[in-house]
Amino acid sequence: MRRRTSLLVVALAMAGAGAGTGAAVAALRTGPPAPPQVITPSVATTTVQRGNLSDSRLVPATLGFGAAREVRGTGTGVLTRLPKPGAAVRRGAELFRVNDQPVVVLYGDTPVFRTIDRVGMTGNDVLQLRRNLRALGYPSRAEKADTVDQPMLDEVKKWQQRLGVTPPGALRPGQVVIVPGPARVSEVLADLGAPADGVVLRTTAKTKVVTIPMSAGDARTVRLGAKVAVVLPDGREVPGKVTAISRSIVSGADSPGSAEPPKRTVTVKPSAGKSLAALDTAPVQVRFTTAARKNVLMVPVTTLVALREGGYALQRPGGGLIAATTGVFAGGMVEVSGPGITAGLTVVDGR
Repeated sequence: MRRRTSLLVVALAMAGAGAGTGAAVAALRTGPPAPPQVITPSVATTTVQRGNLSDSRLVPATLGFGAAREVRGTGTGVLTRLPKPGAAVRRGAELFRVNDQPVVVLYGDTPVFRTIDRVGMTGNDVLQLRRNLRALGYPSRAEKADTVDQPMLDEVKKWQQRLGVTPPGALRPGQVVIVPGPARVSEVLADLGAPADGVVLRTTAKTKVVTIPMSAGDARTVRLGAKVAVVLPDGREVPGKVTAISRSIVSGADSPGSAEPPKRTVTVKPSAGKSLAALDTAPVQVRFTTAARKNVLMVPVTTLVALREGGYALQRPGGGLIAATTGVFAGGMVEVSGPGITAGLTVVDGR
């Protein structure tokens, strides 16, 4: 028994010594604890690009035939025939009838206010009549174009005989209506049998246009001939061109005290095409290009770093800053320039 106990003690001692040795060896193998690993976060980058940069704005507008113009009858009699909406208004053509006599369209800006029937009469109305006769194929030579001579009266008679005017040979108030140019009937206001000396109908432009009511300040930024895009209700775009900017400024207020600014009308002529064939009137939008730059260096706006002393810089991935001069901002991009800024340069994107 005594011998067995001694052997157990020796075994336990050896086991303890072995464990201590193993721990010491393990400690020597692993060495001191490693320092904590530093993880450098990655940064988003982009490159400086070269290309075209443009900015635009959309404004509400209306597709139609433009502003309406009233056509009045003159002279005496009753209306015996009227056109239908959409009918063409063109030089030399009958527009309506009074007492079953044709009332014919002439182009100009001077209403017929007297009977032109005597040699020697002068005036703008005479010059206007001579020009219309020439355009209709009834020319007559004259020493003075604004003076009536016998050859002119002879041509008036030939023209009226072809139209069926009785008696022919003199132009009287009520026999013609004067309009600025080709148009279309937009609305008939009078009824058959009504007196002829009143508003008979309204006309509009022959071709479709887009009208834009703009504040006087905004209209000053638009130039005649500028190319625009007309955005239709279904999202399709039709190219167009600014053809007119009204010189008159009208109040934009619908009621007294309104804060809406005065308006000017900007007119755009869209390109003709099937896109507009099915539309007479519709709400549309017009896209104006407000700034355009070609072949410039540009970066996303999110790459700009605002400097404490003012201005902007671009940041390199290593942390360095490059001063940048900015130009046009458009579509989330910005024009940049400055020493060291070149196409393909990698910069930090702070988005």
